[in-house]
Amino acid sequence: MKFLAGLSLIASVASAMSVDLTQRGGPLDVKIEVVDNTNVKASITNTGKEPLKVLKAGSILDTAAVEKTQVFSATGPVAFDGLRLRVATSALTDDAFQIIAPGETVSTAWDAAHVHDLSQGGSFDLKVSGALQYAPIDSVDLQGSIPFSSNIVTASVDGTLAASARRSFHEKRSVVQSDCTSTKGTATRTAMSNCRALAVAASQAASSGAAAKMTEYFKSSTSSTRSTVANVFAKIASECGSTTSGVARYYCSDVYGACSSGVLAYTLPSASYMVNCPLYFSGLSGLSRTCHAQDQATTTLHEVTHLSQIKGTTDQNGCYGYNCVRGLSASQSLNHADTYALFANAIYVGC
Repeated sequence: MKFLAGLSLIASVASAMSVDLTQRGGPLDVKIEVVDNTNVKASITNTGKEPLKVLKAGSILDTAAVEKTQVFSATGPVAFDGLRLRVATSALTDDAFQIIAPGETVSTAWDAAHVHDLSQGGSFDLKVSGALQYAPIDSVDLQGSIPFSSNIVTASVDGTLAASARRSFHEKRSVVQSDCTSTKGTATRTAMSNCRALAVAASQAASSGAAAKMTEYFKSSTSSTRSTVANVFAKIASECGSTTSGVARYYCSDVYGACSSGVLAYTLPSASYMVNCPLYFSGLSGLSRTCHAQDQATTTLHEVTHLSQIKGTTDQNGCYGYNCVRGLSASQSLNHADTYALFANAIYVGC
């Protein structure tokens, strides 16, 4: 990993309760339409009787190029290759939320071509589904998630225009400032060192540690599961073990404009490109001794798992934190970034 300017992290907002993200219904009605070739407009209506205070970061309300749209061609799903965030759970402020009154509809829009390769043109089906984290109206403490699923729309895409939109987004990564210096540079290097130590211990625990701990986090302790998890942690240890080599480039400048309120850091896995946000440095300790807490080291570890060369993990449609991770299946857990971060924390702390 080239230590050109900074450190990484990616989307994680710890949910306080386990949620079935395939569930329909609830107080959110989401409808989408496609305009101007590949631009998606979503209208989100609160159909309930109480106001909703929902978290914007990492969701369809985020202005950053996070995963918002599911896109399908005639041959199957079109891969997402945009940004993945990690969001703070204990340093949120009111401006990180959107309040939607009963009966109110709020709109948001984004270009699906930025983070899906639609350059072949033709017919594509699009939909939006997932969950919005929420807090009480008079609080910033996350209480759980509200699932939603939109209508499906079919778009006839001009491939040339879609390719142009995609290039305009991905070329932003050439605009980089080398600003990981002084205390930011020290914190970044320390986090990488701690990430390596956590990964080494977690790899050993996955390989030959208690079966109950593997089952708690990965829902399985078979030899196959142990081997997979141990190998992922071994790759993490290698990636975090050097600031001058490896697969990722690290920065401290907000190149993609994704450091909104509550966001700790983000990455573009398809380009092995990772960025630390200001809150990473001001809102996290270096290494926590508290079970399931966020810190700089485990946030770095979480983000490294997103790299395609390491594991290419996802965040399972907004499932963050221990309680939500406990509700995942074995197959989901093996490809879920927070599961690896939480397991590493548990081994270190002794949860």
